[in-house]
Amino acid sequence: MQLYNTLTRRKEPLAPREPGHISMYVCGMTVYDYCHLGHARVMVAFDVISRYLRERGYNVTYVRNITDIDDKILKRAADNGESIEALTERMIAAMHEDEARLGVLPPDREPRATGHVDAIIAMIRVLIDKGYAYPAANGDVYYRVREFADYGKLNNRDPDDMRSGARVDVDDHKEDPLDFVLWKAAKPDEARWPSPWGDGRPGWHIECSAMSTGCLGNTFDIHGGGPDLTFPHHENEIAQSEAATGQTYVNTWMHAGAVRVDEEKMSKSLGNFFTIRDVLVEHDPEVVRYLLVASHYRSPINYSVDSLSEARRSLTRLYTALENIDPEPEPVSLSLAEPSSGHARRFAEAMDDDFNTPEALAVLFELTRELNRARANDTADVPRLAGELRALGGVLGLLSQSPATFLKGETALDEANIEAQIARRAEAKAARDFATADSIRDELAAQGIILKDSREGTRWVVQSSSG
Repeated sequence: MQLYNTLTRRKEPLAPREPGHISMYVCGMTVYDYCHLGHARVMVAFDVISRYLRERGYNVTYVRNITDIDDKILKRAADNGESIEALTERMIAAMHEDEARLGVLPPDREPRATGHVDAIIAMIRVLIDKGYAYPAANGDVYYRVREFADYGKLNNRDPDDMRSGARVDVDDHKEDPLDFVLWKAAKPDEARWPSPWGDGRPGWHIECSAMSTGCLGNTFDIHGGGPDLTFPHHENEIAQSEAATGQTYVNTWMHAGAVRVDEEKMSKSLGNFFTIRDVLVEHDPEVVRYLLVASHYRSPINYSVDSLSEARRSLTRLYTALENIDPEPEPVSLSLAEPSSGHARRFAEAMDDDFNTPEALAVLFELTRELNRARANDTADVPRLAGELRALGGVLGLLSQSPATFLKGETALDEANIEAQIARRAEAKAARDFATADSIRDELAAQGIILKDSREGTRWVVQSSSG
């Protein structure tokens, strides 16, 4: 397998530290609000990665953290007039609902920052003792960026360039403007924990260093996250962790691409900011997942009416190939570690190349065409091909629904009413009243209900609301 490493800017062979086992940490959500489409991209991308690694025969320990204490959480809880615990528990429950609807499997471990404060304090102690950090007169503790010789290696930038080009906090208590906070002194009425430097709470960056090494060890295989985290968050994680342990922190850094809306950056100020639950009110969750999977995980995704329409059309092609097969096909058992069939082998080759999901989907459509030919010729290969299609789709978290359920989709129309209109149309056709029959078909089409006639009768599907 070849993985693109953000640190080295090239594809490299996957070489687990422990043969047969992959340790992976992904930066999770700061739970002060509902998850948005950018979070969905990261959730789905690393869900696909962990699913495939397991199918490939690896034992995977997938850790994704929760940041449940930071400035945004404190402000939102105060604005809402609720406790921090009430806010974060509510948002964590909502996050789990969103990811379940998108078909995202739970990580193996989901540590929370508030559960690792002792480990955070211990790491800060080590950094101070080694001269990489210093307590300031205001009760904060800062990291000395210039003491870490490799600072900037993830982003390939010199600290002096970062100082002039990045936004840094103006703080008279810092020795250098690039220094960042490890421990924040508590303000009156703020959440706080006791520490050798006074009551306070952890800085954001140190949380992930303590949680990741605490769960996976000083060095682990893969660290992932969103595209906005390379600087300063992941750069700071490297500096803290490697200074504290004296060991390489992560072997492979992976970052998902950004989500754009109608070719613009998603932003509340632009009015194009969508939460996952906003989107799922209007669209089938599997269609949204398909859109997120259809692009390579490192590529940007454009979220638009047209892209969702295309996702639904593509998914409809896959489900249509599986429709009306009796009995309904179940996924067959496939070994992607040593694939035996041609389709499984090509699928594995695509995914082995840095999780190339567009090429993997191309294999699914190739398999779909072969299945359609087998159905047209009524060959004995139909059950095997259909089972293989469901199995390979399942590796991507797709094709888990009954074909009939997906193809009917969600509609505001009453199903019985649709069937009654279909029956009325059949009566009109039998009476050779083709004008009435066409009128009924057109009325249903205007409401998003598409009729499909065959020798077995008329069935209906719901056209995507986005086109």
